[in-house]
Amino acid sequence: MAGQWVPDVLGPPFEQLTLDLGVEGRHGPLVATLVRRLPHPIASLVLPLRDVDVLYVHGWSDFFFQTELARFWTDRGARFHALDLRRYGRSLRPENVPGYIDSLDDYDVDIEAALSAIGHGADAPSRRRLVLLGHSTGGLTLTLWAARHPGRVTALMLNSPWLEFQFGAVGRQAIAPLVTARARFDPWGTQPTVDLGFYTRAQTEIGVLPLSVDQPLWRPERGFPTRPGWLAAILDGHRRVAAGVQVGCPALVLLSDRSTPPLTWAETMTSSDSVLVVDDIAKSATRIGRLVTIARIDGAIHDVFLSRPEPRAAAYAAVDEWMTGCLVPRHPIDVKSR
Repeated sequence: MAGQWVPDVLGPPFEQLTLDLGVEGRHGPLVATLVRRLPHPIASLVLPLRDVDVLYVHGWSDFFFQTELARFWTDRGARFHALDLRRYGRSLRPENVPGYIDSLDDYDVDIEAALSAIGHGADAPSRRRLVLLGHSTGGLTLTLWAARHPGRVTALMLNSPWLEFQFGAVGRQAIAPLVTARARFDPWGTQPTVDLGFYTRAQTEIGVLPLSVDQPLWRPERGFPTRPGWLAAILDGHRRVAAGVQVGCPALVLLSDRSTPPLTWAETMTSSDSVLVVDDIAKSATRIGRLVTIARIDGAIHDVFLSRPEPRAAAYAAVDEWMTGCLVPRHPIDVKSR
């Protein structure tokens, strides 16, 4: 059940809505939070994406704060919504274990609650078109969701989606049995820290981190501690992608043109992906559907929309070009006259 829209921490024109998931977690009830930015009323009547709703889902140890991304869509007439999943960002409660999940399929509840709130409920199909936009782990989650819910999505846009483990398929297959075994008896246990804070440092040097929110709590410098149950869920998601899924709609995958291994700080981390191995992600992206466009952005970081101005502009240009093909209305072709 949803509550009332209230002002968001990002300030006007952003609003937020708390979604009661009806789910009892290990430490109490769980909620998700929907954030929205609506287009100008005139834009919603005349611009090409006036019948489009966008739902954005963030990545690991993250939340929604990309105001420029929201404005990009509303300037074209679309209604923009972002979802802070359970135990993340605006939805994180003091009693929660940040970011924990033991099956990515559990996020179906969060996603369905958000879609119902914006008029795309499973039992009440909308005449408006739906675009899902996921970053990193959110990209993996939405890919699997779209594959399990054919016909619900008009287009899927993935921003550096975490579609494969950083050590590749061989590494994933080697550690998965060990991780799965531990997850069975100690899902909430601790694991060694793997995030050394280099990605956060890169964003700090670029100057893109939000200043208007409780960043240390919602987006710690070295990420949330990981848990065996969570890692097992991620590896299972990677396994499913590797086996091949069908999202059932056109998909755009945005990636940096190169990666920098996060072993020690390097200045190249401000112009490359220091989280994922982008070549492996590009290969995995070919397994998610029949119509997949892969755009490699020179100089982009892990979140391509938080890169320096030039690669960021290139990323938005790639989205515009892609939308012309699959979202912007065009006159139908008269096949009989050709």
